[in-house]
Amino acid sequence: MRHFTRPQLKQLADELRAFVLESVSATGGHLSSNLGTVELTIALHNVFNTPEDRIIWDVGHQTYPHKILTGRRDQMHSLRQRDGISGFPRRDESVYDTFGTAHSSTSISAALGMALAARTKGENRHAIAVIGDGAMTAGMAFEALNNAGIHDDINLLVILNDNDMSISPPVGALNRYLARLMSGQFYAAAKNVGKTVLPAPVRELAKRFEEHAKGMIVPATMFEEFGFNYIGPIDGHDLDSLIPTLQNLKHLKGPQFLHVVTKKGQGYKLAEADPVLYHGPGKFDPAEGIKPAAASKVTYTSVFGDWLCDMAAADDKLIGITPAMREGSGMVEFERRFPGRYYDVGIAEQHAVTFAAGMACEGLKPVVAIYSTFLQRAYDQLIHDVALQNLDVTFALDRAGLVGADGATHAGNYDIAYLRCIPNMVVMAASDENECRQMLSTGFHYNGPAAVRYPRGGGIGAKVEKNLATIPLGTGEIRREGKRIAILAFGTMVAPSLRAGEELDATVANMRFVKPLDVELLKRLAATHEAIVTVEEGCIMGGAGAAVAEALAAAGIVKPLLNLGLPDQFIDHGDAQQLLAMCGLDAAGIAATIRQRFGKGEPRLVVNN
Repeated sequence: MRHFTRPQLKQLADELRAFVLESVSATGGHLSSNLGTVELTIALHNVFNTPEDRIIWDVGHQTYPHKILTGRRDQMHSLRQRDGISGFPRRDESVYDTFGTAHSSTSISAALGMALAARTKGENRHAIAVIGDGAMTAGMAFEALNNAGIHDDINLLVILNDNDMSISPPVGALNRYLARLMSGQFYAAAKNVGKTVLPAPVRELAKRFEEHAKGMIVPATMFEEFGFNYIGPIDGHDLDSLIPTLQNLKHLKGPQFLHVVTKKGQGYKLAEADPVLYHGPGKFDPAEGIKPAAASKVTYTSVFGDWLCDMAAADDKLIGITPAMREGSGMVEFERRFPGRYYDVGIAEQHAVTFAAGMACEGLKPVVAIYSTFLQRAYDQLIHDVALQNLDVTFALDRAGLVGADGATHAGNYDIAYLRCIPNMVVMAASDENECRQMLSTGFHYNGPAAVRYPRGGGIGAKVEKNLATIPLGTGEIRREGKRIAILAFGTMVAPSLRAGEELDATVANMRFVKPLDVELLKRLAATHEAIVTVEEGCIMGGAGAAVAEALAAAGIVKPLLNLGLPDQFIDHGDAQQLLAMCGLDAAGIAATIRQRFGKGEPRLVVNN
């Protein structure tokens, strides 16, 4: 590809875009973002000596063209499926995937680390971070820019992939010419000569003239205040602009910042018209587009969205907060109905949590809608800004547990473990849709920090009551009376545990609260059963089962105990139900493990849980 002529590269772009559309429509996955990065991907691999030169794709959901060009075209049929290739860059998948990404705003930090490592090792290679305009809202990106700007002898290029046309004016021939001029050797040399040769007053006048001239045509160059040489904006779909600009930048020392403007869904009219709908579609016919889905089970996300609107109507102190996940967290209707109480803070989870803490200090009742995997990014703020001050903030933790096709980077496997150790926290796990609504009301009315975890997708089909009923704090319930074995199930594991309980004639409890744990119920079950089994869709280490073990030890109760949950490993992408079965967390797996451990005879005390 590096020897292709410009017309051949343009033909390649057309073929690559068509293949991305064909491939994603057959497997499902991210579409709009990948259609928007075709030319940029081609230009980067054409100009730079990859993989020796490192490209770090921020978030990484726009890397399908990159994967196809770097030897994985024949594997695209397995995208995001078990034993198939990932929907994000992975270092163990290809030498061209130089840094694993999936959460946003990490690329500049990683690229700077690689650039400085190259300098330390005496290696002459480039580090390129490709970051979207959404990811630039995160503080981590600016922390990296601030750190990078002091190093004027590194080969670092940051590319802002601006795919929101409202941020920048349309680009054209004038901007293309300006980008070439600014990235050229003559311009760079002239600036350097001016710094050393011109007298100070003239140098200052020249600097002001340069800034004024650039400011008339391009956006405010605050990036230059960080120490970067700012270029752009240029058309990210124009190879005649991209390639010469990148070639010029390749020969410049110091931190470089290139601003490119792209269009999500480029080249596929349906995705261009509705990039949100085509952001992460399932399988569809490209000729017909995405058709409205048939009625299916109510999703937990929609349960939350409906509850949020209903509770907001009942309590004018409720504030809804999301870190750039309005659609994903089910807050579209809330924003429409309560625009003055809706806040999208951008991809800034740390800020979202402390922002909520500030509102809680003033007597408001913020609800932070956030994915379990993303709350990990604000752990310090959760502890010090919310829990330590015992502030009234409710956390709606979507995507708790395994998430399927998005894999280990998006799985919410750790929230039980990292939340239950924090003083003042209340932690609840919903077993069905109606219980999720009740728990949200319970957390909202609790005067302190509370979290409700619920999974991705649909529930078991439970009828959702429209009232705003609550659950008594720290109380579980017996869902099935049995003999010998007591299964203590948390959240999504209640349904398969009930099926396993039928097979084993075991007692099944829906524990509901991870914290405060229903210790009285636990003691009663321990006194009337020969063994205890805990089941959770979360990590075993430090999880709900560990909480049960601690409570038994504190009460001086010695009882055979089996903890079932997710193993101490990262679980790759695949069908969520298949992954649960692989972990022994479907009904058959739960029953088989209990039978294997305890059999039909007397339960035995087992040290290795």
